[in-house]
Amino acid sequence: MAKKAELLEQAKELKLEVTEKNTIAEIEAAIKGVETTAENTGIAPDEVVDEVTVETKADKPAAKAGKRSEKALKEAEEKAEKQARKEAGDTSPQSEEAETNVKRGPRPVTRPLIERRGKNYRKLAEKVEKGKVYPISEALALAVETNPAKFDASVEVHVRLGVDPRQADQNIRATVSLPHGTGKTIRVAVFAPETDHAAAKKAGADIVGDEDFLKQLDAGKIEFDTLITSPQYMPKLGKYARLLGPKGLMPNPKAGTVATDIAKATTEAKAGKVEYRVDKQAIIHLSIGKVSFGAQKLEDNAKVFFDSLNSQRPSSLKGSYVKTTSISTTMGPGIKVENVVN
Repeated sequence: MAKKAELLEQAKELKLEVTEKNTIAEIEAAIKGVETTAENTGIAPDEVVDEVTVETKADKPAAKAGKRSEKALKEAEEKAEKQARKEAGDTSPQSEEAETNVKRGPRPVTRPLIERRGKNYRKLAEKVEKGKVYPISEALALAVETNPAKFDASVEVHVRLGVDPRQADQNIRATVSLPHGTGKTIRVAVFAPETDHAAAKKAGADIVGDEDFLKQLDAGKIEFDTLITSPQYMPKLGKYARLLGPKGLMPNPKAGTVATDIAKATTEAKAGKVEYRVDKQAIIHLSIGKVSFGAQKLEDNAKVFFDSLNSQRPSSLKGSYVKTTSISTTMGPGIKVENVVN
């Protein structure tokens, strides 16, 4: 305190306006400023004192630890300018839009989806009339014609239903045997008692096993597309539900993959029996064959599928069952189809 008293006395002689509220460092800085100015200018210290001011802690703006960044200072200035405009009554949308453009920049221009496609796709898509709904036979012929892929693409049917998948009786799930198959080679695995092994192999099963099949699952080997089992063996697959379930390979009675007649189930699976089910968006997606099938075979498969879908109409449903139907190849444009399901 003695030092502070001495400094206050010295400041008083230099006619500096300081008080007990000022810290020792502030008083020393003020005195040094007067002395430095006097040395540089050759003016007496008491004549320079008017040019020096002393800031107290109360006069300084509160700040966080460390020096404020340039970004923080810039944001503070922008905020102050915005507040000044509000006080002046300038709240027009133009000013706000200009401010947004300064901060975020202009919005990028998004090209239409068709312009982002390849030249070959756009050329083929021109054959599909926009907004037109085609009969099923014309739609399938057009799908084959507008296939842009160089490989033998699948022909897919997409049906948007008016059901609520959250309702148990409206959660559509069934199987259908397509007369011409899907064009895919189905690998069938059979997990059943040894007495059924010979019949399963004769029916065309690719993998047949009992306890040795479970060892393959323990090793994480999944070399099949469909798994068929008998009802008494179903409990043994419970521990593999997390492995098979997400891949859609868990046997299910509704899908015909849990059966007492193993040979018949295997024959149907190899012949082209497929499962379809409604997803969370109330849409069914199903491949009904390959482009190489031709329009007639694809139409035969499509009619069998639509007949099966019509038979699954929930009795509790009110309103339209099928909302929209479209057909497309794997990489081709979508083609709207007339609803053939009541």
